[in-house]
Amino acid sequence: RFGTGRGPHVDIAVDPLENTNATADFLPGAISILAISEKGGLQASPDTYMDKLVVGPRAKGKVFLDAPPEVNLRAIAKAEGKSVSDLVVVVLLRDRNLELIDAILKTDARVMRILDGDLMPGIATCLDGLGIDAQMGIGAAPEGVITAAAVKSLGGEMQARFWSKDETEIKRLYEMGGEMNKIYTQDDLAKGNVLIISATGVTDGHVLNGVKFFGGGVRTHNLTIVREVNSNLLRVEKNERTHVFKSGTIVKFK
Repeated sequence: RFGTGRGPHVDIAVDPLENTNATADFLPGAISILAISEKGGLQASPDTYMDKLVVGPRAKGKVFLDAPPEVNLRAIAKAEGKSVSDLVVVVLLRDRNLELIDAILKTDARVMRILDGDLMPGIATCLDGLGIDAQMGIGAAPEGVITAAAVKSLGGEMQARFWSKDETEIKRLYEMGGEMNKIYTQDDLAKGNVLIISATGVTDGHVLNGVKFFGGGVRTHNLTIVREVNSNLLRVEKNERTHVFKSGTIVKFK
């Protein structure tokens, strides 16, 4: 908790550095991101896993988490006006996802296997022109809540189920008001009427460029999504900001 206690209470889900390995090795896909909603607007999640299925607006309502991959991929392809072999599906490369990867490859769809950081690829399914049609597989649960907030704001669909074999994590999940066997949607994970998502690229990735260094300063690439459901307000903004360092001070300008 932080703040003066006099303003509105809000829920915050934050990943100060998604994909630490990429940052350490200067590889693609690292970001800093947070989601904000009114109190009770974001599902509390322990540090466990989720089985996730994320698609963009055109495939919304056409997929089901428990359906075989080939069934979902045919539905996505039809919704997107593509053949299954044209689809690109992002999956986190982990032993727990190898069976899923094999099933996707058998359909002739293409699999983008990523080493870390499935949060931004999930958001990318809802942004045209990025070449990602779906995100599937088991990844981190807290990051899934942030993904859900962005996907809801952008009109896509996310289905997820908490996944854990650790009894301590399962107990913690129930203490935080979650359920193990329930299929959550983006509306369950991000219930709020007002949703604000802000992300900054750390290294180059699917949606954002990373921090660029130059003599005397840095340049950052940022994404802001603001959604007010009741008024149907949606604002999506991508911008670059230059931060120039002078005599120990920071001067910011667009």
